[in-house]
Amino acid sequence: MGTVGGTLGEVMSGNVIVENAAPVPVARPRMSSGLAALTLTALGVVFGDIGTSPLYTLKTVVALAGGHPAPPIALGLLSLLVWTLIIVTCIKYVMFVMRVDNDGEGGILALMSLLGVKQAKRPVIVAVGLFGAALIYGDGAITPAISVLSALEGLEIAAPSITHYVLPMAVVVLLGLFVIQPLGTATIGRLFGPVMTLWFLVIGALGVYGVIQHPSVLAGLDPRYAAHALLTGGKTGFLLLGGVFLCVTGAEALYADMGHVGVKSIRLAWFGLVFPSLVLNYAGQTGLLLDGAKISDNIFYQLCPAPLLLPLIGLATIATVIASQSIITGAFSMTRQAIQLGWCPRLRITQTSRKGYGQIYVGAVNWLLMAVTVALAVGFGKSDNLAAAYGIAVSLTMLLTTVLLFIAMREIWHWNWLLAGAVAGFFAVVDAGFVASNSLKIADGGWVPLLLALMVWSLMAIWHRGTLAVNEALQIRAVPIAQFLSDIAARHVPRVPGTAIFLTRETVATPPVVLWHLKNNRALHERVIAMSCVTQSIPYVAADDRVEVQQLAPDFWRLIAHYGFMERPDVALVLAAAQQHGCTVPLDDVTYYVGHESVAHRTLGPAMPRWQEEIYGFMARNAATVAGFLSLPRDGVVEIGRIVEV
Repeated sequence: MGTVGGTLGEVMSGNVIVENAAPVPVARPRMSSGLAALTLTALGVVFGDIGTSPLYTLKTVVALAGGHPAPPIALGLLSLLVWTLIIVTCIKYVMFVMRVDNDGEGGILALMSLLGVKQAKRPVIVAVGLFGAALIYGDGAITPAISVLSALEGLEIAAPSITHYVLPMAVVVLLGLFVIQPLGTATIGRLFGPVMTLWFLVIGALGVYGVIQHPSVLAGLDPRYAAHALLTGGKTGFLLLGGVFLCVTGAEALYADMGHVGVKSIRLAWFGLVFPSLVLNYAGQTGLLLDGAKISDNIFYQLCPAPLLLPLIGLATIATVIASQSIITGAFSMTRQAIQLGWCPRLRITQTSRKGYGQIYVGAVNWLLMAVTVALAVGFGKSDNLAAAYGIAVSLTMLLTTVLLFIAMREIWHWNWLLAGAVAGFFAVVDAGFVASNSLKIADGGWVPLLLALMVWSLMAIWHRGTLAVNEALQIRAVPIAQFLSDIAARHVPRVPGTAIFLTRETVATPPVVLWHLKNNRALHERVIAMSCVTQSIPYVAADDRVEVQQLAPDFWRLIAHYGFMERPDVALVLAAAQQHGCTVPLDDVTYYVGHESVAHRTLGPAMPRWQEEIYGFMARNAATVAGFLSLPRDGVVEIGRIVEV
């Protein structure tokens, strides 16, 4: 059996096995809405982060340039912003990266899984994909803080007397955002698209207003101004890249969220509204710079006529909340993928809507993100300070995505070395420039997302290693199924009425949980089903390929249920499908048995380091129950414990 990313043996999450599989026809949720409706949804779900970047990007870049830049430098800043949007978002992500989908799903974990099935052992791809995913968690904690703070800081212009209340108000908004997550986004989500559409129309109109006053600013679209600003600025020109990068921090979301709304709708929304609105707004803000705008105030809000300033602040606050919501739900979705792929302990996942599979809630992730986000907002105080910590995580993720893109060009698109190297190499040079510039922020706060990412990556690696160690320990005592069947027949093991369903990761030998049950109870039910849930490295599995049924002996069956990493196992549905495949076992008197392993340090032979063993044991003890994860009836589950040395 293959494994995700080519690691040794089986990769497991509790009683859910994760394996590689050749691509098969899949049955995925259909996008029944028309392109227009999906495009509206994309505006609300996908573009919140990149769409609210005008609130803080240009003022950060101007501060890095030393304040009050001369006209050629101001035009150079605009040119850098526009061409960064073109190269990174338009060309790299929209035209190239989004063509590499795992059955329509995107994101660095989906890409890692897609490439991982190509070869048995690919530790480099796994390391790249996992660290890229971990970096997104670090970014996800900063995005809500910097977005909400930058929106509310407009009050410092509208009402300077309440400046001291901006931070407390931001904390209240952030707390409220996370507190309402358990309610789900099914209802409020319908407003996301129209609100963000209004937002982009407004910022575009403000940009037009600024350009009309200073039409000469359009000269900044010439890439020569960008080259001049970089080449003549010396160290300052290099520093500018770290601020310029803030304009594309949401580009990775276009790839990660394309499974929810589709590629066509994202491309239509981007080129039809989002990209023109961003360019116009940055141009309008630059026009104010040419006119000597007061840079101590947020340049974005200076575009707005005074009577409309408070409504704009309100709209900006709502837009940043929506942008934050997208980041949070994205973290939920990525966590579910990590669980299904075997890199994260089982966590309680609540489906908040029957209509939208992507509408889920993961409590542990929500409250941890809330604690970190609020701590960042309070610790840094202002969006200007947070900008110093923002960007390093996303730029690294983009560089890692480029590495995986190069492999996809070679193995999926079958490009030759020269073409793949030229295209991916160009993107890598751009990404590396942003990473290098952002690395100068590490001492000023950039270490925060890197530390968060390192912690997440370490936990995923320890969980993976621990589950492999448990599996290897159990395999040592594996009993062939034929030997087990002959043994219970020879011993005349008593059979009691009813059906026993043993949830197990074992798909070949006798399930250990069956052996434990027989050892302790010295009897078996009349009918026995050994059932495994296998998560494959594709997003969705076709209904016809869902269940494998094998009769091992009279009234003794083995069921293997196959799921994609974007699907949630449901045992009741599997049993119903098994009935249609010949497993006509009565289900009116069923008891479910699940194994629960507690780890101990191995005294003989190689063992996990004790500190890793302690961390793994803590995660295992606090993981969600198998019964809840597999939607088992609470009053029909028996848990059998065993100590396993690792």
